[in-house]
Amino acid sequence: MLGFLKKPVVVTAEINLTLVALTLLGLLSRLWGLSYPRAVVFDEVYYGQFISLYMKRIFFVDDSGPPLGHMLLALGGYLGGFDGNFLWNRIGAEYTLNVPVWALRVLPALAGALCVPLAYQILVEMHLSHCAALGAALLILLENSLITQSRFMLLESILIFFILLAVLSYLKFSNLPRSSSFSGSWWFWLLLTGAACACAVGVKYMGLFTYLLLLALAGLHFWHMIGDQSFSNVSLVCHFLARGLALLLIPLAMYLSFFYLHLALLYRSGPHDQIMSSAFQASLEGGLARITQGQPLEVAYGSQITLRNVLGKPLQCWLHSHPNTYPIRYENGRGSSHQQQVTCYPFKDVNNWWIVKDPGMQQLVVSNPPRPVRHGQVVQLVHGITTRYLNTHDVAAPLSPHSQEVSCYIDYNISMPAQNLWRVEIVNRESDSEVWKTILSQVRFVHLNTSAVLKLSGASLPEWGYRQLEVVGEKLSKGYHQSMLWNVEEHRYGKSQEQKEREVELHSPTQMDLSKNLSFMAKFTELQWKILTLKNEDTEHKYSSSALDWITMDTNIAYWLHPTSAAQIHLLGNLVTWTSANLAALLYACLSLCYLLRRRRQICDIPEDAWQLWLSAGGISLGGWAVNYLPFFLMEKTLFLYHYLPALTFQILLIPIVLQHLSDHLCRSVLLKSMFSGLTIAWFSSVYFVYCTFSPVTYGQPSLSASELRALRWKDSWNILLRKQQP
Repeated sequence: MLGFLKKPVVVTAEINLTLVALTLLGLLSRLWGLSYPRAVVFDEVYYGQFISLYMKRIFFVDDSGPPLGHMLLALGGYLGGFDGNFLWNRIGAEYTLNVPVWALRVLPALAGALCVPLAYQILVEMHLSHCAALGAALLILLENSLITQSRFMLLESILIFFILLAVLSYLKFSNLPRSSSFSGSWWFWLLLTGAACACAVGVKYMGLFTYLLLLALAGLHFWHMIGDQSFSNVSLVCHFLARGLALLLIPLAMYLSFFYLHLALLYRSGPHDQIMSSAFQASLEGGLARITQGQPLEVAYGSQITLRNVLGKPLQCWLHSHPNTYPIRYENGRGSSHQQQVTCYPFKDVNNWWIVKDPGMQQLVVSNPPRPVRHGQVVQLVHGITTRYLNTHDVAAPLSPHSQEVSCYIDYNISMPAQNLWRVEIVNRESDSEVWKTILSQVRFVHLNTSAVLKLSGASLPEWGYRQLEVVGEKLSKGYHQSMLWNVEEHRYGKSQEQKEREVELHSPTQMDLSKNLSFMAKFTELQWKILTLKNEDTEHKYSSSALDWITMDTNIAYWLHPTSAAQIHLLGNLVTWTSANLAALLYACLSLCYLLRRRRQICDIPEDAWQLWLSAGGISLGGWAVNYLPFFLMEKTLFLYHYLPALTFQILLIPIVLQHLSDHLCRSVLLKSMFSGLTIAWFSSVYFVYCTFSPVTYGQPSLSASELRALRWKDSWNILLRKQQP
């Protein structure tokens, strides 16, 4: 039984020393001097704010993309013991001692370092030679722009890592022999492909481009499987379901999990609450939750409520009135009703309170038991402080003459009777008898006499309206635009019939019973919609650029400048590599077109296996470049050079593919092959020379003199920083 102990336990392993060496070189190039400079570098001022909010568990919304990348950066801060206390207000600000700079920057640096061996492995899986794979890895290793971007609290290196991991995993999966179908390794690489794609999309939406490319590739491969008669129908269905599970369902589940973790971590109220719905705000600890905790759930006749407009643009605001009236005549000569103004006010105020009244009764208190208001029922809205009724009539609104004026009715004893009946329509109801609920119900108020809908126009009133936002009665409205929707935010059951007692009641906090939280899917849907639709004002940035500038690297970005010396860091690429990548793409396109035309004439210049290799390897590389670059021509946003780095990475992989093809199939004599090899070595030496030349502005050290900095300005469009007092 114990006979196995008589022999030594031997473990045999194959170690690719080239892969190990490339990994070590990648780590050295990205981790060396990582804590320098100990100051805020370019977009660290942006991402650092989110890291601090994660450390303090404060909710935020970032319209740049999903939360995975932010959480990974925050993980570095958490492991380094960061408490979140730092004011991220200025590029170049010195980090205080409590900021673990190395820990905050290490995950992007590790991701950037691992891109080097990933590039090697990808070309090996494309069936390129060892020399071609080594060349691709070294080009990634010596690319100055990739080094710079991976050494700071930025997301591009993490995005590129997951993109390359997804490509490698799919190549590993597709290269497995047919006999390995549904084996452990088959499932591992297929599932890893889906997981890496989900992570790429979870870091930045740019990852979606590569994900779609791999889905298209998987679809093409499966299409070929359908035409293979050796696969049974059952086998094809199993393959289809497996791919659907790994490449669609699991990435979707992972994407949802990123948001679940994000929302679980950020449970406290924060500065971005105001753009979310009242229901979302009430689910956070502090802020609105402190105000709404203990409120009644069901709105009843006699309820005292505040009504928040669902749109939240241009500002979150609440239905409001005050004793001031509309001017008798506006500046353009049009007349008004001279009734009490009704506006939307972007601040909490006692004049935001309204009382829900039953038109058939005079009382303004909640009966016992309360009579809840249901969808389709008619109410009157009484302003709590002035006790005037919300009203609209056939008078043009002050700033929106095609809409009706909304006012609180004053009886001037003229031929303009009150029209103050409103029908409550619950837009997000589940049944036609649904009760109007605090926070949860989105309500449309339809005027009974004119069928106009209470709407926020968004226009800012003149001085006579205190610059508050205009509220109108929208005629002939179709659909349910958010500007027409309102939800009850603060709510209490009114108890005081006397006006003076009621005013005291309106000033007091609410303290009643409400226990209803949003589900995760409701919070996810709202947050996802905000991320996709929230648009910050795109202002022209000093270092913004167009997509056309990227190909020839006609632009750069100054990331950091030392406060006293000339030491500085720039996002600048290796000009030899960028030029070579463009030439490789052009040559690949021209050769492919030439081959296609000649093959159409039954002339095969290269063997079939070489042709398939040329199509597959080049197609992935050039396709990866195209899908990660061309969409930027359709985007209306401020663009920067770093947006090009994922596309550049694919284009760099194309260089050794083209070089190997030229060597194997176009250099047919020994002399030509020798000359080509010599030229390749000389070209690669120039890549290394450019890397060394620009390394001072890649790593920020050593500091260069003014003449040395001027010598680095190889293009007039590059902005190399020079101090006036510098000799």
